Amino acid sequence: MHNALSLYLNAKDFRLIIRVHLFFVSHLMSIFALRKPDVTSRVVQTMAKFTGVQFQIIKCILLIILAFGLSFNANSANEDPETKAEELVVGDLIFEHVLDAHDWHILTWNGHHISIPLPVILYHPEKGLDIFLSSEFHHGHTSYRGYKLVDGKIISEDGSKYYDFSITKTVFAIIISIVLLCLIFISAARAYGKNKGQAPKGIQSVIEPLVIFVRDDIAKPSIGEDYVRYMPFLLTVFFFIWLNNMLGLIPIFPGGANVTGNIAVTMVLAIFTFVITTINTNKGYWVHIFNTPGVPWWLKFPVPLMPIIEIFGVFSKPFVLMLRLFANITAGHMIILVFVSMIFIFGSINVWAGYGTSVVSMLFSAALSLLEILVAFLQAYVFTLLSAIYFGMAKVEDHH
Repeated sequence: MHNALSLYLNAKDFRLIIRVHLFFVSHLMSIFALRKPDVTSRVVQTMAKFTGVQFQIIKCILLIILAFGLSFNANSANEDPETKAEELVVGDLIFEHVLDAHDWHILTWNGHHISIPLPVILYHPEKGLDIFLSSEFHHGHTSYRGYKLVDGKIISEDGSKYYDFSITKTVFAIIISIVLLCLIFISAARAYGKNKGQAPKGIQSVIEPLVIFVRDDIAKPSIGEDYVRYMPFLLTVFFFIWLNNMLGLIPIFPGGANVTGNIAVTMVLAIFTFVITTINTNKGYWVHIFNTPGVPWWLKFPVPLMPIIEIFGVFSKPFVLMLRLFANITAGHMIILVFVSMIFIFGSINVWAGYGTSVVSMLFSAALSLLEILVAFLQAYVFTLLSAIYFGMAKVEDHH
């Protein structure tokens, strides 16, 4: 029994075990949340009401598990070091999950990496265009056509400059989400054409309440009468962020990509909001920035303090949009992986400590997975709402 548990907790391939745990937890929790929303709500409320005493009890349980495991540590210390499995590096595992890559890793089986190779597209001013699959690098062990893969990044062996247009994991996940969104909305539009004047059914019954929610609870109150022209962007941003957040909770292909936790993606979304806001401003908007009404003149001249603050606010809004989405999604992925990795951290101390910690760790992971389902929707809502508020603020009435 002890040997079997040792093999389980000290196996070389930790990624496969973590992915299996996360898959079952996220799948079961999502089904439970959909079928028992009232119970799910009570669970979240109960978690929020934990007292200091209850947290102390949880800490005591963890300490007991640790002490129980350390009591068996003498036996594990006598094991042959050569037979011990490769130690888990939690930091590398977490960052491998949240960072971009040139292949889509599925699992590692008996030391062999099973992954989906992605196209590498490089342009060198002297060598020209090179197109090949990332599998040519053999997971960074070999170079190919003067390029090599180091820590997930392609570099030129001679140090010369080149341009990288490769289809990475994040780009491929965006393509998948775009295809899914097109299929969903095209099928919903066709259903509306066939069922004119009838109650929505099928995919219509899912999409229509969300579209009405964005229109009536986000666009109209925040923008006003001119909300219609902004609806295509707001709906696109809302469903794009929400779908990618939900796909990111699924640890197996085609899920598991950290799209909205990639700061380049959130930066582009924030730039879209900034450009649309700036283009659709009126004269009153710029007057309020450079000559704010109701502000004493000595805050405008000779040192233009208020205009500087207002201009800073113009650029800080998209910056905050970018960081908020990036930080919240990335933190959610990291926290769940940290709880799951605790199994192997304690398991490296002693097999029984790891086995006992797995119970508490998986309970916390399940609770966080439930919370992440809510966060996935909430972050899409917040980004869309703030974008709509910025659009509304760009239309300043003259009488103000």
